[in-house]
Amino acid sequence: MCVVRPSAMIAAMDVALLLAAFGFGFLARTVGLPPLIGYLAAGFVLHGFGFETTSAIQAIADVGILLLLFGIGLKLRVRTLAAPQVWGTATAFAVVATTATAGVLWIVAQLGLPLAADLDLVGLAVIGFAFSFCSTVFTVKVLEEGNETASVAGRVAIGVLILQDVFAVAFLVAVGGTRPSPWALLVVPVFLLVGPALWWLLDRVGHGETLVLLGFAAAVGIGAELFELVDLKPDLGALVAGILLAAHRRAPELAGRLLDFKDIFLVAFFLSIGLQGFPSGAAWAIGGIVLLVLPLRTFLLFWLFTRFRLRARTSLGAALHLSTFSEFGLIVAAAALGEGLIGEGWLATLAVAVGLSFVAASVAGRLRYALHGRLGERLAAFERHPTVAGDAVIDIADARILVFGMGRVGTGAYDELVVRRGGRVLGVDVDEAKLLRHIGRGRNVIRGDALDRDFWERVRLHPDIEFAVVTMGRHHANVECVKRVREFLPDVRIAAVANYPDQVAELQAVGVDVARNLHEEAGQALADDALGAVFGS
Repeated sequence: MCVVRPSAMIAAMDVALLLAAFGFGFLARTVGLPPLIGYLAAGFVLHGFGFETTSAIQAIADVGILLLLFGIGLKLRVRTLAAPQVWGTATAFAVVATTATAGVLWIVAQLGLPLAADLDLVGLAVIGFAFSFCSTVFTVKVLEEGNETASVAGRVAIGVLILQDVFAVAFLVAVGGTRPSPWALLVVPVFLLVGPALWWLLDRVGHGETLVLLGFAAAVGIGAELFELVDLKPDLGALVAGILLAAHRRAPELAGRLLDFKDIFLVAFFLSIGLQGFPSGAAWAIGGIVLLVLPLRTFLLFWLFTRFRLRARTSLGAALHLSTFSEFGLIVAAAALGEGLIGEGWLATLAVAVGLSFVAASVAGRLRYALHGRLGERLAAFERHPTVAGDAVIDIADARILVFGMGRVGTGAYDELVVRRGGRVLGVDVDEAKLLRHIGRGRNVIRGDALDRDFWERVRLHPDIEFAVVTMGRHHANVECVKRVREFLPDVRIAAVANYPDQVAELQAVGVDVARNLHEEAGQALADDALGAVFGS
């Protein structure tokens, strides 16, 4: 007789929950919605059949959030938060959104709708505050999938999200939860000591699985655990650990290696939200009512960004990226529930609003460029001039040859083109430190992410550009860059590099005129040189 151990039964249940999440996520993707909406729906449906979240699912979800915040920290520059368009927008939006949402719920309460009718003034303020957050998970995933993390709109949106996270942490401390230990004052000097050690390790850890393990150790083992030891939020610790490494040259590589792990862990996060309880009729009604306010929130964000001198196109993009309710609202609501400030039904209500806002935001994101094309002149009327320097139009002057990716291959191509065609060559790269080295050596370069539409919409392109050379570090990036060049410069001839024959074929399929296999041609050149050295021919 085979006896199934309890631990094995728990493990089987965890696997079943994750398989269900996969099924619903796949279905959501099939109909054109973000898979994470399917994960949330899976949790609701499974709860309806009597399933509840497990300790393993919750642990995976917690690690997913830590990796998410660590990844944000890796891409963050502290000076971004100091920009008026970030802190000014985040602060004003928090005040106005909290007040306006509380006002809407007060009106709903006067109509006698359950849940809302039970709120006092403190409860209204808390729920209004919970609805004032924008989703970090949704926004970061959309930015990453659209290669827009480094864009002006992406950087501003992430900056606002981080400040909202800080507001949430302040609330969690204020509502009577665990207060920071007196030892918390030592966090700053400890991190000042740990930071150089992490930099030293990142320089020497290689490119394999040890790099991934270093990321996990920094996010979970150092950042989160150190903060938790002194009764600070571990989420904030993971964020700070990422910020410590943000300026390192290998920070983008580390973020890229952790991306797939983070996505898998976040499946459990959305699943766990749904497993907390199926929404009541009143929850669906209030979620739908609050959803009607979402366009006004988006316009408020757009208006605030333009007040701080961002272009209308950038302001619209950032506002649409932030046009969701947030999982952090659920965290705030859970803390308020623990203190008896709100009733239990509000967690499910917030979950409904978050899920519906994800659907609305995914649809609005697809219409973003069409909206600007149709309403461009009207939106431009909101602009204030001059625009901030980082969002100004990029003039490439008299450049006629563009080199995308100024690594070793791109630099070699650039130098050879300058010799043959003079100073009409322009290099484009997203790495600021790399650009400073090129500028120091007299090369004509600008900062830009060729995969990001924001760059192409800001650059002033001349019709007589002769051709483009694409030499970015990853094949996928080369393919996407070629697509962008073809979209914005349809008649320009393009040369690109690859590492394998099938990659050459793929580049030719998307419109490359000349594609070169680096490995193959390096081998041919080596053979030619060797024959010349040995046989004199």
